[in-house]
Amino acid sequence: MNVTVDCALDVHATLGEGAVWDGGTGALWWVDIAAPALHRYTPGTGRVEQWAMPSAIGCVAPRRSGGAILGLEQGWSGFDPSNGAISMINDRAPARPGHRFNDGSVDPAGRFWAGTMPKAGPRNAAAGEEGDGELFCLEADGSCRMVIDGLYTQNGLAFSPDGTRMYLSDSHPAVRTIWQFDYELKSGTPTNRRLFFDTREVAGRPDGATMDADGCYWMAGIEGWQILRITPQGKVDRTIAVPVEKPTCLAFGGKDLKDLYITCMGPGLITPGTEERQPKAGCLFVCRPGIDGYAPPAAAA
Repeated sequence: MNVTVDCALDVHATLGEGAVWDGGTGALWWVDIAAPALHRYTPGTGRVEQWAMPSAIGCVAPRRSGGAILGLEQGWSGFDPSNGAISMINDRAPARPGHRFNDGSVDPAGRFWAGTMPKAGPRNAAAGEEGDGELFCLEADGSCRMVIDGLYTQNGLAFSPDGTRMYLSDSHPAVRTIWQFDYELKSGTPTNRRLFFDTREVAGRPDGATMDADGCYWMAGIEGWQILRITPQGKVDRTIAVPVEKPTCLAFGGKDLKDLYITCMGPGLITPGTEERQPKAGCLFVCRPGIDGYAPPAAAA
């Protein structure tokens, strides 16, 4: 099946990331980590909004009480789009100096999970340096806990729609692995970490991810010019070519959750010499892969 990938917004972000659908408002939130900026796009009206951020913003989630929760360098923060106000929720993470949030996702119970990484880039895994990125969980009551450490470039966080599985990846070229966990939704506890998919089998490394209604995992294949659909058994059953080298994050959206939005890296971060092949690098893309999508719920904190 051929799928057409179109440019939804001609915005040319430097480091587009963090796409997530807000079912309550019918809008797509996403971020430009490098700008840094927060974006919101409402497809039904065509409205495009942008807010400058005080520090690198790694991830965003719609908030159950309204507005959004942001992963800023200062910590988890509330955001009011009516006036642009930012308020601190918890400054426990990022816990290490010189680190920022990277990829995040909300579990079916409303916990906001997100990982951290060094702003200067990950440690050298190939040389045996231990990763110092961490995975944190923001609970409904606003408390925060560190759950997993030793990561290099945390990515690919996603939860199965039924809340029984958690997924996590590391994009570092020496790791490029996606793991699957058993997930106990009531307590928010991942266990039994195991290999889900080794991306050395495909062109791209694992970046952001999303789930569909069938419980399949969709991976943005950074440096691979493609996105992948992977079954719960770890088998690739769909590969969709995209018109950019470095897709970074995916989110199903639209009124029927059948539109798949794709963020990517833009000029300055793509491979020199590929500019003519990807004149829309940095734009927001959309396609309809013929799959019923899934959108995580709003964050409860």
